[in-house]
Amino acid sequence: MINTVIFDMDGLLIDSEPLWGQAMREVFSTVGVTLSPELTSRTTGLRTKEVVSYWHDHFQWNNKSAEEVTVEIIDNVTHKILREGRAMEGLAYILDFFHSRSFKVGLASSSPMRLIQSVLDHLAIRDRFHAVISAEFEPHGKPHPAVYLSCAQELNSHPLHCLAFEDSVTGMIAAKAARVKTIVVPEPHKRSDPRFGLADLQLNSLLEFDDARLEELCR
Repeated sequence: MINTVIFDMDGLLIDSEPLWGQAMREVFSTVGVTLSPELTSRTTGLRTKEVVSYWHDHFQWNNKSAEEVTVEIIDNVTHKILREGRAMEGLAYILDFFHSRSFKVGLASSSPMRLIQSVLDHLAIRDRFHAVISAEFEPHGKPHPAVYLSCAQELNSHPLHCLAFEDSVTGMIAAKAARVKTIVVPEPHKRSDPRFGLADLQLNSLLEFDDARLEELCR
């Protein structure tokens, strides 16, 4: 019986993906690297240190360490989110939907824990989650399933009894690899990506999820 739901955070609960892109471009410019929005989208869903490692391997800058760049990006995006970050459409609805049905509710994010905590406070939703897991502390980040498996374990739930909500292909693969039924809510310009066909359900908004869709997923 499905009794647990696990949410991604960036781009699903908070409209932070554009802010991540801005922060990365600003910080990478300090090491002489110019990233277009198209290039920054290549690493959506990865941990920050993996993003920095990916581009360092490609551009080979040497005036700052990868660790310094990682910290600067996290600091920058945290500042932007606290100043500009807005809840995604349907955030309150979807949390109320599952709480009213007595689901266990978890968060499984690639973001570092200090950023996750900032977002939870910014949106005033910290008390809505029974478990909050960051891939920062996992041996592997998404698309590896580790963060979903850890969240399910923290919630004392079997993965087969869980639903996952994701917005990225990387996150979707992680959830599916954990054997969790997965709902994707992609950004508008990514909705036609054929890779989302791997998901159990694709929506345009969190507001579209309802009892009929839940019943269908439980079959």
